[in-house]
Amino acid sequence: MKKIAIIGLPNVGKSSLFNRIAKQRIAITSDFSGTTRDIKSHEVFIGEKPCIILDTGGLDRSSELFANVHDMSMETSKKADILLMVVDGKRLPSDEEKKIFYALQARNKPIALVINKIDNDKEMERAWEFSEFGAENVFPISVSHNRGVSALLEWIAAYLPTPEGSIVSEASESDEEDDDEDWDEEDDWNEEEELPEAIEEETVPDNRINVAIIGRVNVGKSSLLNALVGKQRAVVSSIEGTTIDPVDEAIEYNEKIINFVDTAGLRRRGKIEGIEKFALMRTKEMLERANIALLVLDASEPFKELDERIAGLVEENNLACIIVLNKWDKANVEYEEIMKEVRDRFKFLSYAPLISVSALTKQRVSKIKEMLLSVYENYAQRIPTARLNEVIKEATIKHQIPSDHAKVVKIYFATQYQSKPPRIVLVMNKPRSLHFSYRRYLANRLRDTFNLEGTPILIYPRAKGEKDEQNEQDDA
Repeated sequence: MKKIAIIGLPNVGKSSLFNRIAKQRIAITSDFSGTTRDIKSHEVFIGEKPCIILDTGGLDRSSELFANVHDMSMETSKKADILLMVVDGKRLPSDEEKKIFYALQARNKPIALVINKIDNDKEMERAWEFSEFGAENVFPISVSHNRGVSALLEWIAAYLPTPEGSIVSEASESDEEDDDEDWDEEDDWNEEEELPEAIEEETVPDNRINVAIIGRVNVGKSSLLNALVGKQRAVVSSIEGTTIDPVDEAIEYNEKIINFVDTAGLRRRGKIEGIEKFALMRTKEMLERANIALLVLDASEPFKELDERIAGLVEENNLACIIVLNKWDKANVEYEEIMKEVRDRFKFLSYAPLISVSALTKQRVSKIKEMLLSVYENYAQRIPTARLNEVIKEATIKHQIPSDHAKVVKIYFATQYQSKPPRIVLVMNKPRSLHFSYRRYLANRLRDTFNLEGTPILIYPRAKGEKDEQNEQDDA
């Protein structure tokens, strides 16, 4: 598919245009200069033709961080097929913008000068100021008012190939305007379609693994993402809070598609300010869609209480997990010692395997991919009902269920009704009498019998005829 890169100085409306074309609020937008730092990509249809739009960070060299953003954005322009140079129509053209436009023009690719924030006919006069660029394709638009966007989309569509076997309808400009007239950047277009209740998991082939990289600020999450995918995908700097928008990149590994998402680094709640509040919301959204979390800890310094609170998000979202001790090349501690501390501090993640790596030197980073496949297999595992009941019966014989006021508590049978992660229902005579410590005991017995490393096991006691969802609030 053709790639369309949106380029320009900070705060000219690149991410707003990206969201408008995608018809989703994917990229975080704000009045804060430099909100977008990494490259965001999204597959869309323009004139019924598929393509990929790329939102780039603002071109600015005012600091080490933004110099890295600048370089990554310009590198992206080299790989794109169509370029959209966005400028702010409420400001006069600058010499810097002219230089950028001429540099992009020299790439000999289709390029359009997009003059944003032209909100009405009176403001069209300012658009003429940009004629000195000498651009052949000029589009005065207002993203916020959806003014002139359809003409830009028609120009882009002319450079996109028609998919084989498809017939592209010629929609009029007015039709496109009607399609988008109700679009609002505040709207949430990410609502999931309802799925039929009767669909069995096995009938839906799924070779995609969603992996969220989480941790507090400056533990090396972006460096780890770059090392895992083998390229500079996320901006890296020594400045805390470099990543704001979640950055995702998919790779193919052993017939699986592993989609990594580098989330924004988390701080103590009292230190979260401005745009980071949006970043935190996006991080939580990503965790809801993830299968596995790579919990990144900084091995070169003492662990903090915040590390434990972030780890709690793994448990909260019922995710499989691998604990990654990054910056191992700078650590001054024995492996056995740090292993003991991790297990003591993160007891609720006792099921998570642990690996020490250095994202900077790429030491042992490649092993994470194999671990992800292994953990995902456990996470998606279905235990045969007969074998499951055998193990549960053996466990209750070895350690009897505590009685309830001298009344016997029995498990009639067990069944796994869902995977990702394994969810097991225990049909009982007195479900509310099963203490959480006994459920933990049963979960440990299941781990001893089946290979369930890396995945949580959720056990729900219920009475005969009681619906599963009534017990799902009480996770093991």
